[in-house]
Amino acid sequence: MMTTDTRQQILDTAATLFHTQSYSGVGVATICKAAGVSKGSFFHFFPNKQELGVAVLEQFRENINTTLVAKAFSSHYLPLERIQRFVDELYRFQKEQAEQHGHLPGCPFGNIVMEQATQDEVLRAKADGCIRSITNHLRTAVADAVQSGDLPPVNEAATADAMFSYLEGIQLMAKSRNDAEVIKTLGSAVTSIRVLLKT
Repeated sequence: MMTTDTRQQILDTAATLFHTQSYSGVGVATICKAAGVSKGSFFHFFPNKQELGVAVLEQFRENINTTLVAKAFSSHYLPLERIQRFVDELYRFQKEQAEQHGHLPGCPFGNIVMEQATQDEVLRAKADGCIRSITNHLRTAVADAVQSGDLPPVNEAATADAMFSYLEGIQLMAKSRNDAEVIKTLGSAVTSIRVLLKT
């Protein structure tokens, strides 16, 4: 009997394989074998691999919101402290992933964008939405920092985008060097990024 537990097993297996290997390099047969399910079970829950990819991205977004984001962006912390805490959580997450899998996998959203943005518009749009949900937290922190005087008046949306772009870049560098310490070393500079445009 096919249950939601079977669906979750497929989803969790695909999430790990897509993140630690690649979306295009992992086929349905590989996912089914690793999850211990039949292709019939797979297609019962996911009509195609693209829909599975969308579900995986959504699960990553939800997991990040309940872990990294929840730990970092609490209103109990000062605005710039929230951003630094997010960097710290990124470092811990990537370090744990590297220790578990033997290599640093990078950002799950950035990986899909780099791999699929010119190939699959549905996956590109979903990954972009996930990225925007994170930058919204950064934007709120920037707005609060401006309000408190910790930052000068800035274009808050552009500053949040610049901060995320910087963090994405150092995750890419960390992935290329297979060294999470890159995130720890360079991450603190994110709070120095100021897009000084009139609001």
